[in-house]
Amino acid sequence: MDYGLLLSKVERTSGTRKLTQQDLLYESLRRAILDGDIGHGSRLLATRALAEQLGIARNSVLYAYERLTDEGFISASRHGSIVNRVSTSASTIVARRDGAQAHETRLSLRVRNLPRERTSPDDPTPFRPGVPALDEFPLAQWRASMERAWRTVAPGELGYGNNAGHPALRRSIADYMRVSRGVRCTPEQVFITSGTQASLDLCACMLADPGDSVWVEDPGYNGAKAAFQAAGLRLVPIPVDAAGMAPTQAHWDRTPPRLMYLTPSHQYPLGSVLSLERRWSIIENSVARGAWIIEDDYDSELRHSGPPLPSIQGLAPDTPVIYLGTFSKTMFPALRMGFMIVPASLVNEADEALGEIARQGRVAEQIALADFIDSGRYARHLRRMRRLYQQRRAALVAAIERHMGDLVTVSSDGGGMHLTMRLDAPLRDRDVSAATRAHGLSIAALSTFCQPPAHDAARYNGFMLGYASIRAEDADAVVARLAAVIRAQGA
Repeated sequence: MDYGLLLSKVERTSGTRKLTQQDLLYESLRRAILDGDIGHGSRLLATRALAEQLGIARNSVLYAYERLTDEGFISASRHGSIVNRVSTSASTIVARRDGAQAHETRLSLRVRNLPRERTSPDDPTPFRPGVPALDEFPLAQWRASMERAWRTVAPGELGYGNNAGHPALRRSIADYMRVSRGVRCTPEQVFITSGTQASLDLCACMLADPGDSVWVEDPGYNGAKAAFQAAGLRLVPIPVDAAGMAPTQAHWDRTPPRLMYLTPSHQYPLGSVLSLERRWSIIENSVARGAWIIEDDYDSELRHSGPPLPSIQGLAPDTPVIYLGTFSKTMFPALRMGFMIVPASLVNEADEALGEIARQGRVAEQIALADFIDSGRYARHLRRMRRLYQQRRAALVAAIERHMGDLVTVSSDGGGMHLTMRLDAPLRDRDVSAATRAHGLSIAALSTFCQPPAHDAARYNGFMLGYASIRAEDADAVVARLAAVIRAQGA
């Protein structure tokens, strides 16, 4: 195997991207495994030997191997680093997709009365999920980006903008997502929306008819369920385990979906990561049955250990995946900006749909966000937030163990902006959640994320706690308040 040739191949196709040695090696090996150039059972060169062959630091090789191991592409053994089986090669996926006519039909636009966007109260109460550390946002840098943006805005840009969003922001997102998340896209496939909820509404009305089945994770994100129900779709709950959504063959045979909604990098709310084996299985079955996958990557950039996991969308060319992203978690909610990355076959339909149901605006904010990303300030902000959230989570867990270790069991997940915990006391999570609101707290009951009737009510009797907005020095006091409420309920 000529590893130098693999690197040069990726380097030639990276365009203007500036990849570090370790990222270039990782991406080269990952692509070679996906494309079948490095087959199942192959043994990669030892880290020291590969570093010498390529003339790079051994730490760069170690980094690349560790990422591939974390993502399930290779396994470490006494014989070295062995390539795992990838159930379907990218070329097979493309061939099967070319024969699946369902993806080329039924794409007529279905614009109907869409629900108004769901919002929640502005009060930053402790434990409220999804609220970032607004006190740590680099406001001065953002103001500078906004000022630069307004200086460049031309009079002609003050009207309704391009349906898909400002070209500069679409280009910035495409470049960033290719590097950070392994997404395969061009700027033309990126569409700016007012947030994830708007993206979900658009997917529901564009890709399905009333009565069609949509698979949702159980427990799962209620906002997605609301969007699908408003579009007249039939929800099919699919259980979630430690390796993410776990559909059986019976699910595929008896209730094949038109749409599937997934949070694969950090399952909402439980936090599990969808395994590589299941990712491939979902792609294969979706291609065979003409289903679309909606991949919601709501907080994957905030993984605490290691780099963000690659997307399902990027596993193979032309996957039937609509990738959703948002800046509400990584920037601030008031920005009201998200994006969709759609397959090339859907570009015209998405552009037409957005033109019918939305009008682009906020040109200065879009230009400013493009500047914030291109300048590297966005990536630096995320690195800082990852460290901060890791510290705040650790402080919260320590406080929970001190004050209520006998009442709850905290999940082992260590990413994102929230944690989950099982309620071990003989209480109903919904009752406790309602009681906390009277004490200025905002904890979400896990059972409320399950489709009724919950298939395992006892298993999901617990809470989801947001911790991103709770300073480490405040964790002890707010947990003590929560513990007092729970103990009062059991008295």
